[in-house]
Amino acid sequence: MMMRRRGAPLLRAAATTAVVAGTAGAVRHRQDQKYAAQASQQEAAQQAQYQAAAQQAAADQAAMAQQQAPASSTTGMNQELQQLAEMHTSGVLTDEEFATAKAQVLRRG
Repeated sequence: MMMRRRGAPLLRAAATTAVVAGTAGAVRHRQDQKYAAQASQQEAAQQAQYQAAAQQAAADQAAMAQQQAPASSTTGMNQELQQLAEMHTSGVLTDEEFATAKAQVLRRG
């Protein structure tokens, strides 16, 4: 019976160690899952921010293109009007021809 008494504390210590180790492993696994879920949520939020910024940049670029287009057509219209004025001043166009051509340019612009 002496052996039982000597073995019982060792068995109890081994069982306690196994329970503690198992609990620690389970807690660690749960923490790993929690951290992975947080990382996934952060990544999704960053991806959404990136996409929103990309869409905003595309919208800004389209707005800039629309603003630049009228400026270039206005420049072309100004050049045409200057050419017509030079032709009128040099006598190539009469007053009536100049007025008609000028009205056509202004209608197109």
